[in-house]
Amino acid sequence: SGPLKDMNFSIPEGGGMRFVYQFTSEPPAVSFRVTGETNGIIDIVPKTGILYLNGSLDRETKAVHRLQVESLDEKGNIVKGPYAVTIYVEDVNDNPPEFDQLKYTGVVRQNSRPGKPFMRVHATDRDDPTTPHAQLTYSILHHFPNPYSEMLFQIDNATGEISPSKKGSFYLDPQKQDTFTLVVTVKDMAGMTTNAFTSSADVIITVKESLWKAPPTIHIQENSTQVHPVNISQVQSNEQGVIYDLFEKEKLPRLPFSIDQNGVIYVTEPLDREEKDAYSFFAVTKDNTGELVDKPLNIHVIVEDINDNPPVCQQALTIIEVQENEGGGSSIGTVFATDSDAKDTLNSRLQFQIESQVPDVPASNLFFIQQETGILQLTGTSLNKRIASNYSLKVLVTDRVFQTICDVQIHVIDINDRIPIFEKSDYDNVTVAENVTVGTVILEIQATDGDEPDTGSSYIVYQVKEGDPNNTFIIETDPKTNRGFIKINKALDFEAAPVYNLVINATNPEPLVAGVQYNSSSLALFKVFVTNVDEPPVFHKTVYNTEVSEDIPVNTLVVTVEAYDPEGDSSINDNSFIFFSNCQRQYACSHCSCKALCKTTPLLVGGMQNLRLACSVAMLYAQKSKTTVVLHLRDVNDNPPRLVTDYPTFFCHPVMGGERAFIQATDDDEQWFFSTFTFSLVDDMNTRNNWEISKVNATHAYLSPKHANFEEKVYNVPVIIKDNGKPPLERKVDLEVKVCKCSSENSCF
Repeated sequence: SGPLKDMNFSIPEGGGMRFVYQFTSEPPAVSFRVTGETNGIIDIVPKTGILYLNGSLDRETKAVHRLQVESLDEKGNIVKGPYAVTIYVEDVNDNPPEFDQLKYTGVVRQNSRPGKPFMRVHATDRDDPTTPHAQLTYSILHHFPNPYSEMLFQIDNATGEISPSKKGSFYLDPQKQDTFTLVVTVKDMAGMTTNAFTSSADVIITVKESLWKAPPTIHIQENSTQVHPVNISQVQSNEQGVIYDLFEKEKLPRLPFSIDQNGVIYVTEPLDREEKDAYSFFAVTKDNTGELVDKPLNIHVIVEDINDNPPVCQQALTIIEVQENEGGGSSIGTVFATDSDAKDTLNSRLQFQIESQVPDVPASNLFFIQQETGILQLTGTSLNKRIASNYSLKVLVTDRVFQTICDVQIHVIDINDRIPIFEKSDYDNVTVAENVTVGTVILEIQATDGDEPDTGSSYIVYQVKEGDPNNTFIIETDPKTNRGFIKINKALDFEAAPVYNLVINATNPEPLVAGVQYNSSSLALFKVFVTNVDEPPVFHKTVYNTEVSEDIPVNTLVVTVEAYDPEGDSSINDNSFIFFSNCQRQYACSHCSCKALCKTTPLLVGGMQNLRLACSVAMLYAQKSKTTVVLHLRDVNDNPPRLVTDYPTFFCHPVMGGERAFIQATDDDEQWFFSTFTFSLVDDMNTRNNWEISKVNATHAYLSPKHANFEEKVYNVPVIIKDNGKPPLERKVDLEVKVCKCSSENSCF
């Protein structure tokens, strides 16, 4: 309550009858009156001045009520006022949201971009839009049908825009399911409370085939005379306002295609199939930010052939050799030509025809060419070199439009009707030493052939026919003179073959004609005497390998080395010896029948000793041989382990507890595998009361004091170290440990 004055009130809507305010009167006022936007709901008790509501306010009907209140005397005259009284109606959430349609329909294209809206729903709420009461949020409640674990559609909870999800962009297919029903809900209070009002609507979505599809393979005829650019195809995006572009699948000097902003694809210039017969590139769509809208489409273009290339002779002049005794119908050669037009088409089909033959003797049709293959044949008459040794042919090669002349030269060659004849049938003998070098020429021979020179009929091949089963000799022919050179092919051995009785024949690489055969005129005799040469002894092995333990006793037999005389001289057994040379250590060998009974001084492990042995024949003192003895020394566990100390072991005084010193062990024996040592203390009371030792790894341990009552002095700590050899060895070590005052760097003063 209070005196009459201008006032503002905020009253929640609804709630029914209620008191608002009581105005107090001042004489001579005896009553009150209210006027203005009462709407039949707002009134005042005249005598008491109580302003009240006789019903519920509705913000959606009227949000503000503007009133005038005045006080009156007994005669009804105004004492005070009128004063402005304004009632603001406060909103309460008393209106559910409402969709503007009971049912929505929309169309989405297959392969549409995920997140790209294709439709929207809209709802309103009559409550105060500045309060959460009218803040709406959208969601998809149901999805019919829903064949996947994830929904194929999504909705923007603020705008109501519906778009395909990532799953939907991939799986939507009108061939599988062309209609979907979504139940879309809208909530007020921003959907944040359970008391929010909810409404729903059905959304019927039709899935249609994607407009964004690669066109069929495009066929373009080469060397087109149309005015370019020429429209060859078109693509269309599922979205409007996109930017179309092309990019190359392969790196080309230029891409002879373009696309406009309606998706029309053009070829920009005439194409040449012989330069490139196919193109493959991508059509893409982008939005204004440059992001791809659709998946790139692969565009294939095939350049179709036209007959624009003449036949080409593979050789400027085709040369063919024909023996004069070739029979009728024999294939004597082929004329080859090519055509750059498309393979296996009529444009590249070639046909052959003989235009002319020079000379035309003894007939004008001595030759025939197969029309489709270009194979040349004799018609039926054998050629005769005495009539004509050469023929020139003009061969016409045609496709459906063009023609070319190919030149053919035919050489008539002599038949092989004469055999090689040696200049003499016996070349007597040659004496050579058995150590003559391989490749040495020991004799020259000569035969002649009356057939046409520089042909396979006159070229002579020499071979040792008899007397050389091991191919010790080889004969090479000078192609210009047909002279033969007999050479040593393999090393000679007097002991194996002191004499060779050779029979040599001379033949042609070209077969002889029927009725002609090689005879004794094509044979020659030749004898080779091999003289003996003193040879060095030979070891049975090139390398002798043996293995011994490093602790073997002195005078132990370690290896037997044997040699022999390749000439079979038995005197080596009594008058030869073997000795070591080039050794780093001293070894001795006896000389009994070339068997080396090698005895050693004590050996130290070093992995491997490499000993070279030399065997010499004492009778001649001229020949010697060498071999290698490799002596592998096997390690024995004969060294006990020992401590490795890079610096003195010490502890700072006073000992605080928890200190420890690092100690390391090693072993002078060869370690094939990782060394393993065990550490322990001598079993006496004083040591065990003062110290303890703990293993760190296979080679290291910690030594630690067991209490803090140590004086400043040097202590001898007896440590036992044992290795893992077979048998194992151990060593007791008195480890000097200093307890000393330390500097700030924790080192003894």
